Amino acid sequence: MQDVTVVRTSVLPPYAAHLRVYEPLAAYPEPERAGWQAYAAEHGPDAAAAEQSVAAAVLEEQREALAELAARTPRALPEKESMRAYLRIVDGVLYVCPWATRLRSWQALEELRAGVPVALLDTAVPPVTRAAAEADRERWTARHPDARPWILTSRWEVPVRWFLPFGDEDRCFVPGGTDGEGAEGERGRPAALFYLVPMAQARRRVARAYRALREAVPEGELVRGAEQVGRWLEEFHPRSLVELDYGGLVHLLGPERLLADRSAGELEDGLRALRAGDTVEALRAYGELTVRWRRVLALRQAN
Repeated sequence: MQDVTVVRTSVLPPYAAHLRVYEPLAAYPEPERAGWQAYAAEHGPDAAAAEQSVAAAVLEEQREALAELAARTPRALPEKESMRAYLRIVDGVLYVCPWATRLRSWQALEELRAGVPVALLDTAVPPVTRAAAEADRERWTARHPDARPWILTSRWEVPVRWFLPFGDEDRCFVPGGTDGEGAEGERGRPAALFYLVPMAQARRRVARAYRALREAVPEGELVRGAEQVGRWLEEFHPRSLVELDYGGLVHLLGPERLLADRSAGELEDGLRALRAGDTVEALRAYGELTVRWRRVLALRQAN
């Protein structure tokens, strides 16, 4: 077992939120469906009910990533696609959200390239590594032209447009706890705040918001955001589940702010005011929500 690196850590997950789509097992073609069915039989669900969180599985994914970086030959990008997934069971139906780690790593590299100075980028991911990754991605994309990630990630904030598919009634807050087994983030129950909704309802909400926004503020940022989210949702099976997970942001915000947070409901109130012709109230609600999340985003500059 000399080539195996074991990482046991209580490190908290990154300050990042995630927008996920879980497709029903029946949506996957064979032999992929059989593969996920076998994986579920061996692995078991990460959440066996709608009100349960997949936070423990997110920590597991993070530990696997740390193990890759701590390996004797560190790998900045996966050499092959992950065959892991988040699994939910709702009303007896198994839903699968593949990690698609390699695809998401390519996308993260693109974001890194656009967001950091070249000198820092060259240190983190040398040019030769980036060139090889880009060549791999081009070959892979040619074979999988319709590929799309089941998971979108946003660091240090939840983009306001991500709240569009949800209502306040979809919100679920799970306080952290040790369950007598260890420290939170290790063997205990991680804290979580998430929204979960059927795809059909998510699409209806986004479409309705888009129509109202396009009529009132056709050039607004949220109009473009609604279009972007709507197009992404259309890529998936109509009986899927859509989840907004605050992820590691729960540790940044803290329990009091999490309990008070009603971001999806506030955006819903603003859109309701907009449809009723109350532009002042709509702008107030949107402005307050945007400013609050920009303050969270500004924390990334703090020491």
